[in-house]
Amino acid sequence: MRSLKVFIAGPRAIKELDENINIKLKSICEKNYDILVGDADGIDSSIQRFLQLKSYRNVTVFASKGIARNNYGDWEIETVKVDDNVTGFDFYAQKDLEMAKRANIGFMIWNGKSKGTFNNMINLLNLEKEVILYYTPNQKFYQFKTMKDLNNFLNMNVKLDSKLKKLLPKRDVNQFVQACLF
Repeated sequence: MRSLKVFIAGPRAIKELDENINIKLKSICEKNYDILVGDADGIDSSIQRFLQLKSYRNVTVFASKGIARNNYGDWEIETVKVDDNVTGFDFYAQKDLEMAKRANIGFMIWNGKSKGTFNNMINLLNLEKEVILYYTPNQKFYQFKTMKDLNNFLNMNVKLDSKLKKLLPKRDVNQFVQACLF
């Protein structure tokens, strides 16, 4: 039986895991799921430190061009090829997209501001994969199976800035704007 693959990510701005996140991570470990995590500072490195302290081995660290900025548990590194002319957000977004493709489900930790985490949720949903979101401003969990679920959450909880709105597919931006007008 194949193990469930969980893509875990969140903003670089969040450096500490709260108790709700710790409980969810313990549950993932108890179920012996495969964890796909990035190499960035912030949530990625905090997740890695948590897993290292648990001596958890079912972890793969994804790194653009195979150069991991963080790998606390000395886990296997999955190299994501990136063209030499790709830089900035797009450089790391390719690594995240690869994790979304390989995962069965996403566990995203989001502050309502991180462009990368928001993009990960959209990618997962577009790939028809479920997203479990831990929204840090209200410390609650949400489950999304479709873009409509994400839009409903956004309408109720988040005031998106323009850089995040640009990530939504055009029809979803129009639905979001219409919902905000009425």
